[in-house]
This record gives sequence, C-alpha cells and structure tokens, in this order.
Amino acid sequence: MKDTQMDYERFKHMMVKKDGGIAIVSINRPDIMNSVPLEVHADLERIWPVLAEDPEINVIVFTGEGKYFSAGGNIKGQVERWGKPEQRAHMATITDKAKRVVYGMLDCPKPIIGAINGDAMGLGATLAVLCDISVMADNARIGDTHVKVGLVAGDGGPVIWPLVVGVNKAKDYLMRGKVVTGSQAVQEGIISYAVPREDVMQEAMKIAVEINALPPLAVRWTKISTNLIIKRQFDAVMDAAIAYEALSMGSEDHREAAMAFLEKRKGVYKGV
Repeated sequence: MKDTQMDYERFKHMMVKKDGGIAIVSINRPDIMNSVPLEVHADLERIWPVLAEDPEINVIVFTGEGKYFSAGGNIKGQVERWGKPEQRAHMATITDKAKRVVYGMLDCPKPIIGAINGDAMGLGATLAVLCDISVMADNARIGDTHVKVGLVAGDGGPVIWPLVVGVNKAKDYLMRGKVVTGSQAVQEGIISYAVPREDVMQEAMKIAVEINALPPLAVRWTKISTNLIIKRQFDAVMDAAIAYEALSMGSEDHREAAMAFLEKRKGVYKGV
C-alpha cells in the first residue's frame, strides 16, 4: 500500500497509510499496548479534523498496531501525577481534551470502520464503540473499566453505552467494569461484527472498499445525520460526566485502585 504521509508526520503516535480513497489509521504504541498517555491523547485529539479535511480520503479504517487495539489510560502515569501540580493542570483541561476526541470522531464526515484487532479497554472501549461500523476479534476483550482504577467513566462511556445497549445494561457494564469478548459484544449490540483475529483487517477492509465505491456525499451526510442523535446525548451528559471523572482523579481511592492494579493486589477503599 502506498504511504503518502503529507502532514501526518506531525502525529508521532499515530500511523496513517492511504490508498485509493481508504486510510488505515493506527494507534502506533504497541510497546505500551496502545494505551493513551497524554502525548497519545493529544494526537487523538488533533488527527480527526485533519483526516476530515483530507480530499484523498473517503473511508477510514481505525486500528491498533500489534496485538492490542488500545489498553486505555496510562495507569502508571496516573499514579505518578497523583497529587502533583501536573495532575491539577490535567484536571483543569480534561473536559476540552476528552470532547475533542469524541466530537472529532463524531464530526468527521468520513465513515470510520473499527478494526478492533485486540483488547479495547477503558478509553480504548469508547474509541471502539464510537466507530461507525466495527469488526472485532472474536476472542479479544472489550470493556469500560474506569471504575476498577477508581475513576468515573467520564470520557464517553456514560453517553455511548446507554445508546448502544440501553440504560440498565450500560449501568451493569460501567458500574462493574464488566468485560466481554468480541463475540459477546456482537450479541449485545456493542460491536457490529466478530471474526477470528487473523481476519479482522481483511473484513474491515471489505467494508471500507464497499463504502468507498458508493457516492461519497450520500454516505457522509447519512453518517452526520445519524450522529446528530449521538451528539445530542453527548451535549446533554458529557460535561457533567467528565467533571465527575476529574473529581475522581483527585480521590485517594483512585490512587489506591491504580496502585493495586499495578501491584496486582486487592485494593482497600475508604470512599475518599
């Protein structure tokens, strides 16, 4: 596949390959399971408007390099920042950062086909569910596990999960940090299709090729029109949800939960 980088080289943690109207966009941090420390988050914030404006792209296939789609937030970094000025600075800007990722994907008129090649956890699960159509490895895992590290699932979970599985099931998933396989996620309506891991990219590309052959304006405006429903919910909920997540970042329980996760032990929580 011919790689015409154009101005995509500015995104140090993302890989973009284009050919014939289709772009494969990968989170390119396999060394950390494609988790999302601040520098990766910054690339995710900025790349969608660039993809939206690229005249060479009609369809986007979104995936992760290596064995994982995305392990979500960087737990080690969260522990290191806890109680420090860097954490307070991050908490002050988290609303805008989170909304740029979510609205970047929703407002991008090009269809986003998720090739969920491996586990999609926490923020990674939100990225997977926000794709317009998704193909996931049948034995990979997906779940919004924020609560397991003492955080509110504020960066999209309380909006997109109720829309795809209903409010009661969403609370079951989010309050328990429930994790399911790709095959189960299809049955629940979380993901569009589940296939063997080795077939994920091939199946995602088949969908991309099919859409790329259709009239692009009709496809784009259909996506944008349908996403108005999702955006209305984000407008109503996300500011509050992300504010609660910011508050939970400062809790002692968050630090204890994150430390317990890293040390592979059971946490002891005090509700503070």
